[in-house]
Amino acid sequence: MKKTLLLLLFIVITSCYQETAIAIEGDFTASYANNDESIPVQIKIDNKITGADTYEWTFEGGNPSVSNSKNPGEILYNKQGTYTIKLIAKNVDGESREFTKTVEIKEGINIEFSHEIIKSNYSPVEVVLKNTTIGERLTFTWDFQDGVPATFTGKTPPNVVFTTPGDHTITLTVSNGFESEKQTKTVTVAPYLVSLFSYEPKFEDDDYQAPVTIDFTNKSMSATNYKWTFEGGNPATSTEENPTVIFTSAGSHEVTLEAINDKASQIYKSAITVLTDTNLRTLTNIKLGINSAHNNNNIGAMFSTVTRQVYKANEINDQNSSLIDIVFQGLNGNFNYNRFISPDQANNYGFLTLQNAQSTIFINSQNLCNCGLNFTESQFDAMVNDTPIKSLNISYSAGGAQEFGFTFPRIILFKTQDGRKGAIKIKDMVKNGTSSYILCDIKVQKQ
Repeated sequence: MKKTLLLLLFIVITSCYQETAIAIEGDFTASYANNDESIPVQIKIDNKITGADTYEWTFEGGNPSVSNSKNPGEILYNKQGTYTIKLIAKNVDGESREFTKTVEIKEGINIEFSHEIIKSNYSPVEVVLKNTTIGERLTFTWDFQDGVPATFTGKTPPNVVFTTPGDHTITLTVSNGFESEKQTKTVTVAPYLVSLFSYEPKFEDDDYQAPVTIDFTNKSMSATNYKWTFEGGNPATSTEENPTVIFTSAGSHEVTLEAINDKASQIYKSAITVLTDTNLRTLTNIKLGINSAHNNNNIGAMFSTVTRQVYKANEINDQNSSLIDIVFQGLNGNFNYNRFISPDQANNYGFLTLQNAQSTIFINSQNLCNCGLNFTESQFDAMVNDTPIKSLNISYSAGGAQEFGFTFPRIILFKTQDGRKGAIKIKDMVKNGTSSYILCDIKVQKQ
């Protein structure tokens, strides 16, 4: 009886331990490592499946291509495309389930291209393009602003030519079938070649009387070399950018400038007229103030026939005082006591002493000097060269320090320290109190 009870108890306990089957559940995920979707790409596998005992992974296009690990980790993809990841999960109970995911692998876009200008950037500009962008399934679209050709489709375009001056953009658009990126570079075309110049005589030759020295200013654009030809000039030719030339003979002289770059050349011509030498400098409408106007720095009473400038008291310095050769003394605004004085005597007539002052002889009154001089206003007006004054005896022995009153027109004769003879014609005496002045023309020998 006892044995029978034990047998029954064993059967009951055994029946309670019958194994229950465990189902395969869950799924796996496939994500881009570091959120990078372009090749080379690492796909991260996160397996959340339960109930499986074995795993058979197949990674289409991946490396590795298969795996039996529960967690295969990261799979490497090197080519663009759409690929299937398949997992067959099994357990000991004979259950088998298949899971699939699809991943899109994009070819990365990393645009690399360069451009090189052939010869120079003077128009026309020819550009060589080198495309070093890496990718097998990429497409390339080029746009050349104002270029020839204007567009191109393909990895390496032909040479492009730009002719219009200014900035031109080269744009490369690269697509991998999913997205596009652009890169732009700029080509600058220099202005069109222009040959042009201006010229200006030296200060002492601004009357264009022979001989005349002229400074040429090159205003050409986009030139690298220059060929000058000066008809009747010295030198006759030059390759300098800004030459200086002397013309010794009167007449019309043609000047030619050929501007050159490595693409083209252009010629510009201009004629310069040189006049016959009169050895006479004519200066008009010179204002000379009375003493108070000069000393109050309103209107200067001192003048230089060399610099052709009027100087007020505050404008005189050690550099220009030795160049002053004419000094006018006007005692007051009524002009009842006036005369021209030698610069080296200025301190005796209400002016400060001039440093290194010149000695100039003045004949203030021809009719009172008893020197036989009779140079009239009409002679002054008709004088076109220095012949009329060459023979005039203007000397200290002639006297001429006389003053004169409010009378005009009036001719004052003078001789500078360096021997140049001249005449002053007072055209007007303007009464304006302490700012009164005389208005005069001056004709003086140049040598």
